[in-house]
Amino acid sequence: MGQAMDLAAANLLSPMVLFFVLGLLATLARSDLSIPEAIAKGMSLYLMLAIGFKGGVGVAQSGLDLKLGGAILAGIVLSAIIPLLAFRMLVMTSNLPRVDAAAVAAHYGSISIVTFLAATQSLEQSGIPFEGYMVAVAAAMETPAIIAALWLAHTGEKRMDSTTLREVMLNGSIVLLVGSFLIGMITGPDGLKAIAPFIVDPFKGILCLFLLDMGVIAGRGLREGRRHLTWPVILFGLYMPLIGGALGALAAMAVGLSLGGTALMITLAASASYIAVPAALRLALPEARPAIYLPLSLGVTFPFNLTLGIPLYLTLASTLH
Repeated sequence: MGQAMDLAAANLLSPMVLFFVLGLLATLARSDLSIPEAIAKGMSLYLMLAIGFKGGVGVAQSGLDLKLGGAILAGIVLSAIIPLLAFRMLVMTSNLPRVDAAAVAAHYGSISIVTFLAATQSLEQSGIPFEGYMVAVAAAMETPAIIAALWLAHTGEKRMDSTTLREVMLNGSIVLLVGSFLIGMITGPDGLKAIAPFIVDPFKGILCLFLLDMGVIAGRGLREGRRHLTWPVILFGLYMPLIGGALGALAAMAVGLSLGGTALMITLAASASYIAVPAALRLALPEARPAIYLPLSLGVTFPFNLTLGIPLYLTLASTLH
């Protein structure tokens, strides 16, 4: 427990978390602080490119093996199962309509790439190595949750069709994450060395600016959606990451991941999407209310994971190992 508290304190006082808190408090205080949408989108693209490329380089260095395939398969299974469990728990504990419950469930089956980035930073600061191919697992966990949620929400007039499936599979974040991963795997360490001044040195600074924007968005969502966020829904946003993380721990141990890889698998299973899934649901489930699913994933679960969750997941991984 002492180690978890130390890690939580270190995370709370890290520049990334403090910039998120700054954006959150500024918005709740009704400041006009904002980042232009074009710049915010550019930062999102940069972060996905950087983490995907570095993950591909990690695979090039470690080589392809059965463990990689097992980890990706485990991630896909988790991404398909967690929404089913999340949906059932929401139906049992809240009065959310079926379509809203399915939309929320999709977020918790998919992953938060920024939470993943924060976890990798914590591991690097602690000197704990991890499998570079975990970014491939992250990419694989984006889509199954969306498909599962659409299946949960479908009615006679809303069925999965080829157009919706194509939009999900070709979502920009998925394409960039997988594509940059493949480029990093092809070019290897030499490719990383060639563009290190672009994707290594500025990385932490851009992550701070991105999290400032995430804080602004979270504060805005909490302000506008608070009437929809009943206590059962808010509590779901706090206990569901722990349930997902426990399932991630079981999957990591079954695959045989290292300490760092186990911590990242737990983090992925515990995180909630607020980029890829909202974009897909806006198209596929326009009747679902963003005022519920976005503030919950971004304003409740994301801060919990960023401050307390990641240290808990690393402590759990250490205990298992």
